[in-house]
Amino acid sequence: MGTVIQENNYKTVLITGASSGIGLELSRLFADDGYRLIMVARESKKLKEAAGELQLKYVVPINTIVKDLSDPNAPSEIFNQLQKEHITVDVLVNNAGFGTYGNFSETELEDELKMIQVNVVALMHLTKLFLKEMVKRKSGKIMNVASTAAFQPGPMMASYYATKAFVLSFSEAISSELRRTGVTLTALCPGPTASGFQKRAKMERSRFGRKKMMDAEIVAQLGYKAMMKGKTLVIAGLKNKVLAKAVRITPRKMVTAIVRTLNT
Repeated sequence: MGTVIQENNYKTVLITGASSGIGLELSRLFADDGYRLIMVARESKKLKEAAGELQLKYVVPINTIVKDLSDPNAPSEIFNQLQKEHITVDVLVNNAGFGTYGNFSETELEDELKMIQVNVVALMHLTKLFLKEMVKRKSGKIMNVASTAAFQPGPMMASYYATKAFVLSFSEAISSELRRTGVTLTALCPGPTASGFQKRAKMERSRFGRKKMMDAEIVAQLGYKAMMKGKTLVIAGLKNKVLAKAVRITPRKMVTAIVRTLNT
């Protein structure tokens, strides 16, 4: 972690997956609003470049933590490091996540387990650690980045869709528990977004991978505004909102067949 600037007049946001895509765009928005940034990502070079780019434009303190959240110890190590530095996290953004692509019978078990660790376990672990402090202070905000994938099963990406269903269900439940505590939790559900997701999931040639993507900047703006208003759920994009609602009244077998076609 870089040298910590100890100004007490800055609120602090911790963002995972902050080196690119939605995470980087959220970092810009928070910096623009005067937040100290704690940017977390697994690739040191990419994270350093992203932080350096932001530091050229913004005068807020920007610190980086290089951690791979597929390591079960990473959430505790992040939390303990900030505790030692006496840094209070006012906002937590659980943005880190990735997908795997292919028939479940053929995908690599190690990849699936790492994905579940990042998308589900690390998100829950970080939420547990930082939420307790927020509730004690009666102040704080959390954003968990889910996906429109959370609303239906996803053949060819079965485990990924399931992880996002967990994130959405978990987030909505905790949001309800937080009523009248002074703390809010928002689930952001983007649809296909221009980022490195498709490349890492190795699904560029699928119909899904070739669809027109929403701009990460727009998705971040929608999520940021909703979180600041204390909303529980925000689905990015009108088309995605309509599709998410349509899924609820469409036979599950039909929905699953449609998603399989899109993911093939």
